[in-house]
Amino acid sequence: MKSMKKKKPMQLWKIPVYAVLLCWMLTTVYPLFWVMLNSFKVKNEILADSFALPLGELFTLANYRRAFDRVPIFGAYLNSVVVSGSVTLCVMALAGLAAFALVRYNFKGKQVLISLVVASMMFPAFSTIVPVFRMEASWGIVNSSNRWISLFACALPQIAGNLSFAIVVLTGYIRSLPLELEEAAFMEGCGPFQIFTRIVVPLAKPSFATVAIFSFLWSYNDLFTQTFFLRIQKQWAITRLLKELTSMEGTNYGLMAAAVTIVIVPVILLYAALQKYIIKGMVAGAVKG
Repeated sequence: MKSMKKKKPMQLWKIPVYAVLLCWMLTTVYPLFWVMLNSFKVKNEILADSFALPLGELFTLANYRRAFDRVPIFGAYLNSVVVSGSVTLCVMALAGLAAFALVRYNFKGKQVLISLVVASMMFPAFSTIVPVFRMEASWGIVNSSNRWISLFACALPQIAGNLSFAIVVLTGYIRSLPLELEEAAFMEGCGPFQIFTRIVVPLAKPSFATVAIFSFLWSYNDLFTQTFFLRIQKQWAITRLLKELTSMEGTNYGLMAAAVTIVIVPVILLYAALQKYIIKGMVAGAVKG
């Protein structure tokens, strides 16, 4: 018979740690749960008792029907997917190549370049939005009647804004990969690009997954950039569209709750499905020898 493993007793110092984490979880999850519940109630019922469960006569889908009737939500979802998907793919490709070059090649000014990449993470997006907007306006791609050009104009600053973080994450992971595999591939006749695509990318999948998830979510939630670059309604992404919807409806709290729910539910589902890749990609580079 196999020997039964004895369970280790919980260390006392972990109890307050778990208590703090539980309180933090409740303060984070409960507001989202509260908003979702109120999205199924009409405005008057929310004002009367915002903590009542939407059961029986309180339950209604009127807020969601009104949201879908007033604005083209499915078209806005498509715009969000196009922008965020483009940002994700470009960030993965550019940051991956940059990280590979910074780790595996020595060249003049390398340390200065690494310092600039890290330093660029300290500048918030709103500090550069005006010169970026003027630059793109001079190219003639801002407020274009062409839907795809406008979405491209919105994606460009988001790509630039995500590159620094992605390069830092990928650099740390690629540095932990065994150099012998790349040397063996070089001896077999592979060039730098083949080594990157056939050796580095497969081994660094967890880190690339982390970069992809964060880039997509940051782009999806970036209302600030969307407000500047997406001015025509048919070009609005989902966060910009629902922000305008809640502005038009004023203090219709039920509709505002429904709009928030429409925005955050896809994000929550995406994070829940891919959280293991986020955790694995963030810690893998630190635990490898």
